[in-house]
Amino acid sequence: MNGGRPRWRSYLPMSIGILGKKLGMSQFFDEQGKSVPVTLIEAGPCRITQLKSSETDGYSAVQIGFGDTREKLINRPEKGHLAKSGEGLLRHLSEYRVDDLSGFELGHKVTVGDFEAGQKVDVSGDTMGRGFSGYQKRHGFSRGPMTHGSKNHREPGSTGAGTTPGRIYPGKRMAGRYGGKKITTRGLTILKVDSDRNLLVVKGSVPGKPGSLLNIRPANRVGAKPSKGGK
Repeated sequence: MNGGRPRWRSYLPMSIGILGKKLGMSQFFDEQGKSVPVTLIEAGPCRITQLKSSETDGYSAVQIGFGDTREKLINRPEKGHLAKSGEGLLRHLSEYRVDDLSGFELGHKVTVGDFEAGQKVDVSGDTMGRGFSGYQKRHGFSRGPMTHGSKNHREPGSTGAGTTPGRIYPGKRMAGRYGGKKITTRGLTILKVDSDRNLLVVKGSVPGKPGSLLNIRPANRVGAKPSKGGK
């Protein structure tokens, strides 16, 4: 909504996803007693705030909102937009393209109950920012020799030709800001769904630090069958 707030668009022809907050990592014991690293995600409930159709917007999509916010952080146009779907101000918005809008209603709640254990999901989020980092940490470069008079320990070495063209090519891997970028971890398995606490237990790690915003949606797999409605 406001500038600087995360927005994602999914172009999956399957069901819509859900927004959530990363709580942290833990461990889950399977039926064989093996310890499995998991991530706990507090997802939803999200409210459907807008239904976009091909006639009015040029494409079909479902927009959802998540996270309560203070009134002074929302301007009047945003308040009017949110008021159409019900009471309550929402901080984050996300939309998902769909083939058919049937089964979706304005103001309907999207919860973790729309997912099930064993389902594959793709999780998007911003990675943890690590500030300005050098070549070794940022790109995994090997360092130079530490003995025999070498003064090239953690320096980059040559960055390109000196005369022709006499410049550094765009995209050259160099020191700079590391992290803080949106990535998607694909094909994660949901091990448990706790509807009472709006909790998803996902196998493995997901982007971001505890408290960061996540976008969880059904995995975009080749050959996957489209699901019905919002399921």
